[in-house]
This record gives sequence, C-alpha cells and structure tokens, in this order.
Amino acid sequence: MVDILNHNKTISDIIFQLRKEKNLTYAELEKLTGVGKPVLQKLEKGSTKRPEFKTVKAITSAFPEAYQELIECYIRIENRTEVLYEVLQDVLSSEEPSLASKVALRLLENPSNETEDALQRLYYFTQGVSDSSLRLELYNVIVKYSRKHGVMNYIAKGLLQKYLIERLDLKRLEQTFQDGLEIIHYIDFLSNEEKVIYYFRMGLHAHNTKKYRECIEFCENGMVLEKNESELKARAHLSMINSYSALKNYDKVEELLDVFEKYEYDFVYEAAKHTRAVTKARKGEYEIAVPLLEENLRVFSPRFRLNIVDELFEIYLKIDNLDACSKLLEKENEIMNTCPDDPNIYRAKGKYYRHKGHYQLTIGVIDEGVKSFASSLQYLNKINAFEEKDACMREFFYCLTKNSIILNKEFMDIIYILAYNVNE
Repeated sequence: MVDILNHNKTISDIIFQLRKEKNLTYAELEKLTGVGKPVLQKLEKGSTKRPEFKTVKAITSAFPEAYQELIECYIRIENRTEVLYEVLQDVLSSEEPSLASKVALRLLENPSNETEDALQRLYYFTQGVSDSSLRLELYNVIVKYSRKHGVMNYIAKGLLQKYLIERLDLKRLEQTFQDGLEIIHYIDFLSNEEKVIYYFRMGLHAHNTKKYRECIEFCENGMVLEKNESELKARAHLSMINSYSALKNYDKVEELLDVFEKYEYDFVYEAAKHTRAVTKARKGEYEIAVPLLEENLRVFSPRFRLNIVDELFEIYLKIDNLDACSKLLEKENEIMNTCPDDPNIYRAKGKYYRHKGHYQLTIGVIDEGVKSFASSLQYLNKINAFEEKDACMREFFYCLTKNSIILNKEFMDIIYILAYNVNE
C-alpha cells in the first residue's frame, strides 16, 4: 500500500513506490496506465516538475488506492485555474469526494486569481453540482474562506445555500432553523430575490417547527419584497394563515383567506376550502364544520385527505361518535398510500395514529390501541416532534385511566422506548 502518512512526498515518490510495491517494470507500468514509458521515467526521476492532469489521471485509474495521495500532490504544484477546475470535476465524480474541499480551497488560494473573482466562480460552479452533500461541502469552503477574508456577500450567499440544503434534514429541523437565523446578520448582502427565498423558506420552516409568530414575521417580510406571484409566495401565505389559526386568531385567518383564494395554483382552492372548514371546527362550530369536512373528504384530491381525516377524527372523539370513527378507519389504506414524506405528513400521521389508538382503547381493542400509539410515536420521532410526543403520551395515559386499563410490562416498555428514544 502507498504510505499516505508522509505528506511531503512528490508524484515521483509515489510512482516509484507503486512500481516497487507491485514489482513492475516501466514497460508493465506503461501497459497498465497507457502512459508512455519515457513520460513515466521522467516523472519518476522528477524531471517533469508539473505533469499534465491527464497523465496523473491515467495513473490513478490504474492505481485507485493512490488516488487521494496523487491528487493532493498534484494540486500543490498546479496553479492553472482551468486545470484545477478539471481536477475538481474529476474529484466530484470519484470515490474520494472528501478531496473536493481541498481542491476548492486550492482554487480560492491560487495567487493568480482575485479573491472575490475566485469566490464568485466557485460559487456558480457549486450551484451546478447535482449531489447535495457535495454542494454542501463546497459551500462550507466558500463560507469559511469568505469569513477569513471578510467577503461579506459570499458569506451571505454561502450561508443561504447551506441553509437551503440542510433544512431538508427532517431529524434536524430545530437545529437548522437556528442555523438559518444567522443569515439575518448578512441579509443586506443578499439580492432581492435571495431575500425573498430566505424569508419565505424560513417562514415555512418556522411553521413546521411550530414557531408561529416567527413564521408570520418572516413571511410578512417576504411579502413586502415579492411583488410577483409565485407558488412559494402562495405557500408562505398559507403558512401565515395556519399560524394565525394555531394562535387562535380566526378573524385574521378569514381575512388572509380572502387574499389567498386569489392565487391561481392547483392546491389553493382545496387548501382554502379545507382551512375554512377547520376554522369552523376550531371555533367549536361542529354542526357547520363536520358536513364541510365530510364533503371535502369525498371530493378533495388525495394530498388533503389525511389532514381532513385527522380533523374529523378529533371532532368525532370529542362528541363521542364512535361509529363515525370506525367508518374513518375503513379508509386508512387508501389515505396512507397517497401521502408523500415531509414534516407535515409525519406530524399528520402521528396525529392520525394517536386518534386511532384513542378510539381502539375506548372500544377495548387494547393490543391494537397500544400499537397505534406506538406508530404515532414512531412518526413523530422522524421529525423530533417533542411537543406532539408529549401530547401523545398524555392522551395515552388518559385513555388508560379513563378505561381502567392496566398494561403488561412488555407493552409499557415499547411505549417508553419510543417516547424517550431509549435503545431504539
């Protein structure tokens, strides 16, 4: 194996070591790599101070175990920007993507480039990288280098792009929201379009983490800047409506719904109609809410059905209509198979199985009821929804007490493990 601990080795050292380790003649090495014997001899002797990248790449193709060390040696001696970008492109498609940050830093430190020009080119190059984990690695380099050199606009741009990637990690919603708040300090260095994206995405994120006042503030800031219609703007508007609903400001909900209904996107009609029905339910006007929700369940597209069922389930349990609860359960397969994975769906599924467990414990189907509460906790664990998990546990123990149910240790252990992530 190549000794990768000696960081002062040169390409000629590596070729010599590879040839000796594998007991290869120059002719055999030529056959393996496709590189001519005279070129290999000059490389090994150190006569060629800066080989072409195609030569180095040919050697790495024959000896992939030496890829990282050869590339690290090569970028130390290569100053040509275009060639370094060729190296970066190769590294990104290799099995050594961790090298990407080293090549990117070499591009930024290249003395032949002005700092801001180098950052700008790397930033736009990074936007074209398809793999999000690799993009994140490169944005980290951009942010770190920009901080070191005081280039404020690329601190801002890099942080925004990092946030837009990291916010998709459903297990870290709270942490990534807090990370996103740092961008506020650099907001003046973003373009108007970037500010709009930031405000709306943070607003949606705040809603998904139940920070309803923050959601409203972020979305309002975006509304001021965004003069054109867009689907993102419409979704931010809906998040504001849902946030006011969660804060029990139903007058504001209905005021904003009047504006929201004017958007011309596919999801708007059903979202507005559903929200009006939910608002009636929140106000305790069940005689109006239930027929509206039942009608919506019959005619709406699949994407809304889970939320409609959750609302109906909650009402039926409150008014003790167990027959209606039973009929909702008949639609379970149809509803669950049409739900995409996102934080709101995981939260909705957690709510559904909580209601289902409540119903099952109430009618004496204890084993199945416990399993439903366990399913609720499993979905809530996917998004670290601690508040909803607490609500689930309170309802679970309420049902046990109300129905005089005593569980065996096995069932209690299952619930405890899921509720507190113990040995999960």
